[in-house]
Amino acid sequence: MEKLRTKLSEDQFTELTLSSLRENPEGITEYPILEFDERALGLLSGGVAETLRYSEIQPGGGSAYRFVKRAVDIVVSLLALLILLIPMGILALVIYIQDKGSPIFSQARLTENGKIFQMYKFRSMCMDAEQQFAEVQKKNERDGLAFKSENDPRVTKIGRFIRKTSLDELPQLWNVLRGEMSLIGPRPPLPREVVLYTPHQMERLMVKGGLSCICQVEGRSNMEFDRWVESDIQYVKERSFWLDIQLFFKTILAVLLKKDAE
Repeated sequence: MEKLRTKLSEDQFTELTLSSLRENPEGITEYPILEFDERALGLLSGGVAETLRYSEIQPGGGSAYRFVKRAVDIVVSLLALLILLIPMGILALVIYIQDKGSPIFSQARLTENGKIFQMYKFRSMCMDAEQQFAEVQKKNERDGLAFKSENDPRVTKIGRFIRKTSLDELPQLWNVLRGEMSLIGPRPPLPREVVLYTPHQMERLMVKGGLSCICQVEGRSNMEFDRWVESDIQYVKERSFWLDIQLFFKTILAVLLKKDAE
């Protein structure tokens, strides 16, 4: 993370991040920082942007590709939201009835060049899920920096269903329409993960995050973290109209077949 250090002062760097994951005496991998205030998010965002300035990777696709990609994002997300408006409303009502909590969950994520945005989902966990994470992280079943637990006690009954069917991701169509995400692109990571990225891993943040990418159609929750990162960087370097079309239809197929979904 030496390039990140060039952006932040020594004290700020020490305060914000560690150079590697920390393990407690029981061998459980822990995140050194679980909550980020606005100042910390700003430092992290600036550090990522500065780090990516030194990358030798050049994202694929020219200006025509970016223009058409954005136009497709707008048209498809708008049509999808209009078509799914009533079903999404019914699903939101079911989630609310279960525990009287807000059906929409928003969470700070990072996208292109470290930009921070609020990503939306249908809530699949209990209302105090974030407060319980410090304890639940001990049950992490995924290698690397991403967290995953098949029997996460925070997940509600309806939550398990909408996760299995990927219905929890539907509100992100609003993020796509707003230009914060794309239909196809690396999944936007959490600040607590990015703060531990190496400069190479940060290269997956060189393009706008998306609803789906290579990892979503070639393994999803079962893909090893390092392979997941490499698949995203592969997409960054090779993205094109044809690749996006392929991934779009493969994503639909993976969702319908519930392939490796959790």
